[in-house]
Amino acid sequence: MLAQEPVIRLSVFAAVLVAMALLEHAFPRRPQRLSWRRWPANFGLVAISSLLLRLVAPAGAVGVALWAEARGLGLMPALGVPFWVAAPVAVVLLDLLIYFQHRVFHAVPVLWRLHRVHHADPELDASSGLRFHPVEILLSLAIKAVAVVALGAPAESVLIFEVLLNATALFNHANLAVPAWLDRPLRQVLVTPDMHRVHHSEIRAETDSDFGFCLSCWDRIFGTYVAEPSKGQLGMTIGVEGFRADAEQRIDRLLLQPMKPSGR
Repeated sequence: MLAQEPVIRLSVFAAVLVAMALLEHAFPRRPQRLSWRRWPANFGLVAISSLLLRLVAPAGAVGVALWAEARGLGLMPALGVPFWVAAPVAVVLLDLLIYFQHRVFHAVPVLWRLHRVHHADPELDASSGLRFHPVEILLSLAIKAVAVVALGAPAESVLIFEVLLNATALFNHANLAVPAWLDRPLRQVLVTPDMHRVHHSEIRAETDSDFGFCLSCWDRIFGTYVAEPSKGQLGMTIGVEGFRADAEQRIDRLLLQPMKPSGR
């Protein structure tokens, strides 16, 4: 499985992206006005980030896990935790790490400027799940690498986590109308589009809520869960004030946006 890591990740990514695009078209949650004008920059950012990751850390988090595993590094090997326990525990703990990382990127001004590129998308669809500044992507990899070594996470669990993270990011950013009868039980486990959309509200209290990417339990446990936006799913305003204009969606503007004042 690990030898096929790039193929597995790319295949799942492409399949989920196509599925979300088709479902968004068939069952849209909100009317979209700017979609085609946002896509070049959103997809451009992920292309730049992917290239940088290949140049800086071609083996990625899975490679770090293999390196640590070969040296017996990390808490779980030190404790003698069997693989069948270590693998699922590592996936859950890495998801918890992403939850707290997300909160930190909102709380620290210089990190918020990087993360704001993601929030400044004036509409949400699956492509929004790819819209992150390349520097944020590199920082995220560094944080994950430290956690993977500290835990001694099995490489297989790191691959599963990375696939889940990418797939759920596409899903929970999708402009997809999930029926209420399905959304209610689904969000007891996973972050759904309606749940995550609250996080992209222009209202600060709602922006600083619903930080989870995959598992929805962390927001409930740590008191950051907001079920619905105050203005409703159709009435809420998405994005960051001052960054909604068409010109702000160009890739050059997005790459330079962290140099601009806060925008909170």
